[in-house]
Amino acid sequence: VQLQASGGGLVQAGGSLRLSCAASGRTSSAYAMSWFRQAPGKEREFVATVSWSGAIIRYADSVKGRSTISRDNAKNTVYLQMNSLKPEDTAVYYCAARYGSGSTLRHDYDYWGQGTLVTVSS
Repeated sequence: VQLQASGGGLVQAGGSLRLSCAASGRTSSAYAMSWFRQAPGKEREFVATVSWSGAIIRYADSVKGRSTISRDNAKNTVYLQMNSLKPEDTAVYYCAARYGSGSTLRHDYDYWGQGTLVTVSS
């Protein structure tokens, strides 16, 4: 599976962004898709995950209530809508995929996108 993330950019605090991640390749099997992020000098951390069916969704506490993950399997695309952005949301956001159920652990993922930079100014 190849993943291509997009949608990052510069936004003021309180603003919104929608990230997209398009999958290609072996997309006929059920796979969970997730978002992680990595701020400068910090480890990559879990943001959100959605199951193949969309029925199982989990968020990190840091984004819960401000972000919505969704997917369109017909387009092989996962989205992350982020609202009420804060300067601490500044990071490179990566999408990831794994066959089977989702996970909050980055080491469980086999496929990663190239990352898209989100910068939130105060």
